[in-house]
Amino acid sequence: MNLRDPSEKTLAAILLAPAFALLALIVVYPIGKLVWNSFFDLRLSGGADSVKFIGWQNYVDVLRDKDFLNAAGNTLLITLITVPGALVVGLGLALLANLPFKRRWPVRLALLLPWALPLSFVGLIFAWFFHTEYGVVNDVLRRFGAAEPTMWLLTPAYGFAAICGAIVWKTSSFMALILLAGLQMIPRSLYEAAEVDGASKWQQFWQITIPMLMPSIVVALIFRTITALQTFDIPYTMTKGGPGNATETLAMLIHKTTIDYLDVGYGSTLAVAMFLMSMAVTAVYLRRIGNE
Repeated sequence: MNLRDPSEKTLAAILLAPAFALLALIVVYPIGKLVWNSFFDLRLSGGADSVKFIGWQNYVDVLRDKDFLNAAGNTLLITLITVPGALVVGLGLALLANLPFKRRWPVRLALLLPWALPLSFVGLIFAWFFHTEYGVVNDVLRRFGAAEPTMWLLTPAYGFAAICGAIVWKTSSFMALILLAGLQMIPRSLYEAAEVDGASKWQQFWQITIPMLMPSIVVALIFRTITALQTFDIPYTMTKGGPGNATETLAMLIHKTTIDYLDVGYGSTLAVAMFLMSMAVTAVYLRRIGNE
């Protein structure tokens, strides 16, 4: 290998080497360490002498763990509700922001604000909205004649619905920004040709807008689904996983296991399970992109 006059392959390897090294440092090593820890009974409360290799036992325990099954079910349900919800709301906001306003920046700024707010702050805001005694929602219901205040965050079904509503409000702006960029890439000439052919606005939407917007929709769904599977901040600040563990997500269970119980080995196994769920969903989306 002549470094003074390298071939194209050699030059490519030299230029990509720093990127691969950085990727290995910040991605490959942490994931490898996480998987390695999952094969041990590793509890920080027991000291270094308590570390014991147990093989696949943690994975067997995970499949039998009712808390894991409950948290995983809640996480998947939140994903199934909030991802389509954010897509529908985000698409509507993107179409609104793409209208020919004289001044578009206030509308687009309004799209950006929910996404710019910290997740924990959004959770606190909605926890105040749905508070039993002094929440805005119960105050409005009381003004319309409700006799008793609804215990939104103290009832499993209502608490779950409140969390999903908060997540949709927070994440729909992210979907809208991506879809707005996709809408602006659609040539105006397509709509003009469709109007000449007598196509209605509804037909233009389904025959032009949606097909041309599909790559942006898939990209938005990939990012939104992965973050939905990792949901932590909003449920944690609104309900702490309660009542009981009715609204506990997988990320919250991992936090409780590793931070509160100091069980790093089992917590790593739970994290590996969440990582595999994320990779499986991503693979489905990527296969969808590859078939287009």
